[in-house]
Amino acid sequence: MNSVSPSAVQYVGGVGVVCQDDTLQREETKRPQQPQLVDPGGGSGFGKRQGTDVGGGGTRDATTAGEPDEVDKLKTKLMSAWNNVKYGWSVKSKTTFNKSSPVTVMGHSYLLNSEDEVEWFRRAFVSRLWLTYRREFPQLEGSTLTTDCGWGCMLRSGQMLLAQGLLLHLLPRDWSWPDAQQFADVDFEALRPRSPSRAGGVPIPSFGYSSSSRTPTTSQKTSMPGGTALNHTQKKRPESGRDRQAEPLHRRVVAWFGDEPPAPFGVHQLVELGKSSGKKAGDWYGPSVVAHILRKAVAKTSEVHNLAVYVAQDCTVYKKDVVHLCDQSLNQSISDPEPSGPGWKSVIILVPVRLGGDSLNPSYIKCVRNILRLECCIGIIGGKPKHSLFFIGCQDEQLLYLDPHYCQGVVDVTQDNFPLESFHCSSPRKMPFSRMDPSCTIGFYAKNKKDFESLCSAVCVALSSPEEKYPIFTFVEGQAQDYGLVGHSSSYPHYDTSPTPGPAHMLPQGKLSRSNNIGSSDDFVFLVLIMFLTRWCC
Repeated sequence: MNSVSPSAVQYVGGVGVVCQDDTLQREETKRPQQPQLVDPGGGSGFGKRQGTDVGGGGTRDATTAGEPDEVDKLKTKLMSAWNNVKYGWSVKSKTTFNKSSPVTVMGHSYLLNSEDEVEWFRRAFVSRLWLTYRREFPQLEGSTLTTDCGWGCMLRSGQMLLAQGLLLHLLPRDWSWPDAQQFADVDFEALRPRSPSRAGGVPIPSFGYSSSSRTPTTSQKTSMPGGTALNHTQKKRPESGRDRQAEPLHRRVVAWFGDEPPAPFGVHQLVELGKSSGKKAGDWYGPSVVAHILRKAVAKTSEVHNLAVYVAQDCTVYKKDVVHLCDQSLNQSISDPEPSGPGWKSVIILVPVRLGGDSLNPSYIKCVRNILRLECCIGIIGGKPKHSLFFIGCQDEQLLYLDPHYCQGVVDVTQDNFPLESFHCSSPRKMPFSRMDPSCTIGFYAKNKKDFESLCSAVCVALSSPEEKYPIFTFVEGQAQDYGLVGHSSSYPHYDTSPTPGPAHMLPQGKLSRSNNIGSSDDFVFLVLIMFLTRWCC
């Protein structure tokens, strides 16, 4: 699979270039001078805020106190290194895009037959929030885990889905990150019109815009380790008044997904909310369970105003339930600069679906493609078993996605002007529709009542397919209780709530198939290696 390469997460921080892999290598060469309790904050400030004792207690004391010991640290580092090798080292394989067919990103299409369109496509892609595995964050409550590497990819995909909805909720629809032009790498090729000096696909140049037009400007690039080019002499896009107003909101949204317990949509909160569904830190989370966790997170927080999340039941959106959820009189919040309409909450609609049995039903591909082309669609979380991805667009027979599997160091989002670069990806990746797992959750956003009505009409048209008699999901007038349905599937914490065709299928916890417990043979071999190394170190 073409996964996100390490070059996508190398960024400028402070006064120099920071390479994520170099940081990992430096950390692995450190040796403690004496046995001591491990600071779960990893030096980022989280441990100090929690008052963690980093004194001279022994490893046994650390284990007794529920803190990760040196063996746990070694396991975490080995797992992170293996994960980055497995999902990160695709730097030599460049993603190519057809210049003769449009590529869609979040409902906007780009025909990559001109440099202007290529740059606007890249700018749209880089502006999406990229939320990945992190390591050395404060340990999760009830466990010694200080990383979600290896198990939290569906939570990260869900975070990206929610983040896209929040960006639409708080910022103008055409917003883009002003610093996006700083990203330039060699992992992305477009099949442009050929010239005597260009024999085929070429690396996409960096962002650079003149103050008077969309035409990119050229500038000198400095190579970074791993193939990424960063512009030091390039002029940034002139900052407008709207940029100055939007950037604090952009930064606030990123902070809401910080890897610390108080963050309303961080891993710590999501894991805590997942306990009511029978999940705990280290478990695999399905797309349906994550949908309900996101609903609870938005309902719980006081940070986000005038927004609700609705989760469809049994592949059905009950329109009257949505109206009852949204049709309320609310005080306008300062964090919501544009009114959604009198007495109406904006809404994120999440629809868990299953698009086939063991694999994607080919008859659904056209419908999925049509959905991704809608402006109201905020993406799809799915991927394949134990390998979740966030799908944000498509071109021809391939899906465009963001990969959460690259493991990065934690960022302290409580600091002023914390670095944003690791939350944005510059390496688009594609995969065939045929490799998409049939179990997924589709997201939509409606700003006001008029948008919701338009959403219902547009989605119904997108779901119409002569190849498939039954739609992926439906919109129905009335309420769920009118059809004998009450509550949400997440009310049943001891069962897997992933939707399946036909009658509801409930799978008791602990009776998962062997293929779900062990994702692949290479993972199993590596886990055995970790066990051997940790026993040897002890």
